[in-house]
Amino acid sequence: MFSRLRKQIPALAGAACLALSATASTSLHAETLEVPVGSQSSDTYVEKVRGLKKDEVTARLGEPLGIQGPVGEPAITRWEYPEFYVYFEWDVALHTVKKHRG
Repeated sequence: MFSRLRKQIPALAGAACLALSATASTSLHAETLEVPVGSQSSDTYVEKVRGLKKDEVTARLGEPLGIQGPVGEPAITRWEYPEFYVYFEWDVALHTVKKHRG
């Protein structure tokens, strides 16, 4: 039994190295979301909705002007309001971001 195992170990090690090299050569892809913040004014009030569900945000702020997404994994959606955006992960609000005024 041990002699048979000794013969299999180099083959298993070779297969493991091949699997690792195949994994290392696979390219990864990530999406970048850019939100300009440098010239945002401080006079815009941004509603604090972090942690609220989409229906709670709608009840508090009304219907959004537009909806983008969902995109990626986890699913990220952006709702647009007149002065800011609300970002959601799945059904939960993550952040509010003032619109860029240039």
